Amino acid sequence: MSGEARICSGYSNVREQLVASFKCPRTTDGGDEAYCCGFSDFKYCCNEAGNYFPYPHGYMWSLSIGAMVGLGVAALLLLIFIFTVFVMCCLYLYNKPQPLDSGLKLQNLATSPKQTDARAVH
Repeated sequence: MSGEARICSGYSNVREQLVASFKCPRTTDGGDEAYCCGFSDFKYCCNEAGNYFPYPHGYMWSLSIGAMVGLGVAALLLLIFIFTVFVMCCLYLYNKPQPLDSGLKLQNLATSPKQTDARAVH
């Protein structure tokens, strides 16, 4: 059945009840809902062509649940990665080696106090 069909053929719904064929738009639908849309076990009239899928409606739910589980796992892995990077950065900054202080004051050899005193005496 194409998405542009104006007559939705009969089908058996999820409760195994036979639903008779109907022409789009029905009296309960809007005037622009002229296309048969839906699934093999749930059909309705809509205003966009190409929205008929030849498999059961429950199939889409299993795809959606699988996509949600996949996205959830990916999000969890991303959070674990970000948390790990944050913890590693904090540990690095906390345990960063500090410069050692030998207690000696460094002086420039060219202007050491002994040399300046010796020059002043001569």
